[in-house]
Amino acid sequence: MRPILMKGHERPLTFLKYNREGDLLFSCAKDHNPTVWFADNGERLGTYRGHNGAVWCCDVSRDSMRLITGSADQSVKLWNVQTGAQLYSFNFDSPARSVDFSVGDKLAVITTDPFMGLPSTIQVKRIARDPNEQSSESVLTIKGPQGRINRAIWGPLNKTIISAGEDAVVRVWDTETGQLLKESDKETGHQKTVTSLSKSADGSHFLTGSLDKSAKLWDARTLTLIKTYVTERPVNACAISPLLDHVVIGGGQEAVHVTTTDRRAGKFEAKFFHKILQEEIGGVKGHFGPINALAFNPDGRSFSSGGEDGYVRLHHFDPDYFTIKM
Repeated sequence: MRPILMKGHERPLTFLKYNREGDLLFSCAKDHNPTVWFADNGERLGTYRGHNGAVWCCDVSRDSMRLITGSADQSVKLWNVQTGAQLYSFNFDSPARSVDFSVGDKLAVITTDPFMGLPSTIQVKRIARDPNEQSSESVLTIKGPQGRINRAIWGPLNKTIISAGEDAVVRVWDTETGQLLKESDKETGHQKTVTSLSKSADGSHFLTGSLDKSAKLWDARTLTLIKTYVTERPVNACAISPLLDHVVIGGGQEAVHVTTTDRRAGKFEAKFFHKILQEEIGGVKGHFGPINALAFNPDGRSFSSGGEDGYVRLHHFDPDYFTIKM
């Protein structure tokens, strides 16, 4: 399985997202330019210029026409995917950490960081078909829990919003009223910051990765903990295979601690676990720093990882991968 190395970012990667067809891959990094690539050969198609800070997160509409990006420059921007033109900019009083289109792309959920005495917030914006009619009003604003919210996504049928972050609690909110419906149990849930949250293809369950060196699989409606995958290092990114019963987990210490701790710290691999048996199947090495972003192609035949080293690595699975027996 020879990876394709995609070098287009000057700074560490923060997020990766495929479009629905799986032919485009969008990457965000701490440099200011989200980038789009061909997902089969890793060729760079273009960049979206306009942010003045690290870009933390992105999402692409179902028809692959619009891209939404959230950045540390306190803005969330909508882009035309094909032309790279900026369609609209939502401006906030604090850095925007997470963005996610609803099913149907009519709404977007955005989270903002706690900043200068302001609490973290979860905000829902209506996304207009015509950029000229776009309004910056929030349909819903939830003043957040303590600490930063690292990720918020839509639950089944857009009825709920699922959020998680620094306080290690996974929460489910009602999208109509903004009420807190459920939160994960302190005992069985994560013990440290939740860094990443990614949905299964059908949206029925989701995976969270945490600095407590584990990833957990949850039911999206009931917030029941289904499975836990334990690894030896902090988890920065995770993804669920849309094809096989596999999950992939990536991470490693923060770059600061790498040289000061044990020698094995250099093993920055993406680890594959069996989703049901919770056993490790294998790993893919290659990055020269912690893995910050992971994504499966919607066809399940390839995946990509983004690292602290500024590279995106695109892996097409060998035929053997599809016949692994546990």
